[in-house]
Amino acid sequence: MLIWEYVYRTVFVYFVVLLVIRLMGKREIGQLSPFDFVVAIIIAELAVIPLEVKEAPLWHSILPLAMLGALEVAVSYATLFSRTLRNIICGAPQVIIKNGELLREEMRKARYNLDDLLAQMREKGIVDPSEVEFAVLETSGKLSIIPKSQYRPVIPADLGIQTPYEGLPTVLVMDGNIMRKNLQDIELDEKWLAEALKKHELAPRKVLLATLGTDGRLFVSKK
Repeated sequence: MLIWEYVYRTVFVYFVVLLVIRLMGKREIGQLSPFDFVVAIIIAELAVIPLEVKEAPLWHSILPLAMLGALEVAVSYATLFSRTLRNIICGAPQVIIKNGELLREEMRKARYNLDDLLAQMREKGIVDPSEVEFAVLETSGKLSIIPKSQYRPVIPADLGIQTPYEGLPTVLVMDGNIMRKNLQDIELDEKWLAEALKKHELAPRKVLLATLGTDGRLFVSKK
């Protein structure tokens, strides 16, 4: 096989695999269901075939990849409307700790040992199970912890203090490029932006990042 054929096969398979992975949605690897994980493993195996076996036609790999992609999309849509199917494929969250008490039977069902529990509790900054109201083992394998009210940090709502709306800052310039749609969304224009950046003695092309907070403060970082 000529070198250009290796290049062609590699690039072609790369974009096909990328397309199939994109069809799987935006979930992180740690949030994949068992079905998604199996699909990812099979995709990796199929993608290698045309790169290792030079006699194998591309369609020997591409056709199964396309079928897996279609199956993944179909199952994903089906789980949107069927809770039963979602429980079968993705599983269901399990309560591991309730009111400071370890639920040994639930841990046994999940094959989840005490070392795993204590390690994930420490990651959340909790070392004493008696401080936990609920600990839920999510379908992704992560542990969600709700501390008892007396062990939670005090927040303004506890003190009856009203706080202003914060929201997210709007990105106005990124890597020297003006985010025109973002400017339109907050009813500002490029003329206003140019004047605001002039106070920092910068032109948009020299700005790495510029954001506008909901309180009106402009953050600017030059390249």
